[in-house]
Amino acid sequence: MPVHPLRGFIAGRRRQAAVVAALMTCSVVLTGQDRVAAGGAPAPSVPAPKLDWRPCVQGSPFDCATARVPLDHEEPGGRSIELAVVKRKATGPGRRVGTLFFNPGGPGGPGTVQMPQNYESFPPEVRARFDIVSWDPRGVGSSTAVNCFASPQEAADWNAGKAAGFPVGERERTAFVAAYEDLARRCRQRDPELLSHVSTADTARDLDQLRRAVGEPQLNYYGISYGTILGATYANLFPGKVRAMTLDSNIAPDAWTDDGSDTARLTTFLRVGSDRSAAATLDKFLDLCGATTTSRCAFSAGGPQATRDKFGQLTRRLREKPVETWTYARTVADVVNSLYIVDPGWADLADRLQELWQGRAPEPAAFPPAPPVPDPIPYLGEEQAAAVLCGDSPNPRDPGTYHALEKAAAARAGDTGRFWTWAAAGCATWPASPDRYTGPWNKRTANPVLVVGTAYDPSTAYPNSRAMAGALADARLLTNEGYGHTALLNPSRCVQDHESRYFVDGTLPPAGTTCRQDTPPFAAPEPSGGVATGGGGTARIVS
Repeated sequence: MPVHPLRGFIAGRRRQAAVVAALMTCSVVLTGQDRVAAGGAPAPSVPAPKLDWRPCVQGSPFDCATARVPLDHEEPGGRSIELAVVKRKATGPGRRVGTLFFNPGGPGGPGTVQMPQNYESFPPEVRARFDIVSWDPRGVGSSTAVNCFASPQEAADWNAGKAAGFPVGERERTAFVAAYEDLARRCRQRDPELLSHVSTADTARDLDQLRRAVGEPQLNYYGISYGTILGATYANLFPGKVRAMTLDSNIAPDAWTDDGSDTARLTTFLRVGSDRSAAATLDKFLDLCGATTTSRCAFSAGGPQATRDKFGQLTRRLREKPVETWTYARTVADVVNSLYIVDPGWADLADRLQELWQGRAPEPAAFPPAPPVPDPIPYLGEEQAAAVLCGDSPNPRDPGTYHALEKAAAARAGDTGRFWTWAAAGCATWPASPDRYTGPWNKRTANPVLVVGTAYDPSTAYPNSRAMAGALADARLLTNEGYGHTALLNPSRCVQDHESRYFVDGTLPPAGTTCRQDTPPFAAPEPSGGVATGGGGTARIVS
């Protein structure tokens, strides 16, 4: 499946959606005072939204509701918009602690789809102790959404008019730029008022309204990827309302805002270092693939260097002659997205690369099963991510600069540099948000924040997590020595244990703590009481 450039930091979200959870108890460390707004001012006079929870669909374990919030929080009596909200009740109601809010990243991740899809990824203790709530942020999915086309067919026709992945050659570059100029024009015409009120700051204010709606005096939050910027924004708009907050796979605030600049020389993703980090992760994929057998990694050429050479030969061949619809750019985009999930994503990627090597068009990666919610496949056009990314985060305004940036990125990061350069090209002609939050980022929060970063992340480079921990007034960094995008999607029992202790009683991991993933790439099954011991048992993965 072609990957859309403006999907942002979760380009593969519909393939392997991400959800994380956190948990808490009524600890003295984490309890807070009665409701106050940012800066200690009285609570806002606008009433909290009312949530009329009902089963999402008949027989669903998830409950759904719709919240109405002001389009402009500065004018609460004006136009209102809808937020689609989903909840899974705590499975151990006698031990229930409270409500945990989760944002799956993006920007543009639909929480009403991704939380139910990945509910089982939450640690059992989290599911037992907390109602887990997520929502489609304003402008996204089943909430009041940015939609710049009159029909699905019109949207499909627009998408078909540009290259999949990123443009290669002058002709494709011209068409690519023209397509995004057309998209920006369409969006300005459809609902300019909504387009001016879908900033991260707007969504942070929505989140505080949802916190009030469920009756929590302080916020319990887990955000991944772009959700880390949302969390950091909330923490600085409402510092007294932070009870516990885990930020996993971070975007450095200064990289997101370009130090508060209104102009930008580099794109958001190049400032974040997504190009270099994806290249380093791809190198690890090829090295580890080459170090094992074809039974574990189908693309292995018998050694790390030989496998790297094989990949280089494959990409050169595809530039000259695609395999059906699998062009060079589509393949690179598929590679970057498939690096997000180690198990089973890396092995599945190796299978597709081997099919291409043999001249056969592989089947695209399968979508996860549809969750039991009213609209499991909402419209998620590129304009929904663009409205936030381009409005909030500065990118070069001259479309002509992107080719030069691509060359520089390719020189330092190879194929992945091309992908990540063009991922923000749609922002060149997009209007900036009038309400983008640019700092400060160091307001003292009521409780400390836990920051988690993974060493080899193809999207949000690990130094961003160090930068986030340094930017916030009171934060602790937990390092995950592993691969892929987010610790949730690539679980580590060690990370989960530290997160659980933090959410339960406020205990942070010791400074400098490092964890490892449970399942390494291309892990070999190991008999467990099985044939080797005569027990006839099953196999487990060596971790």
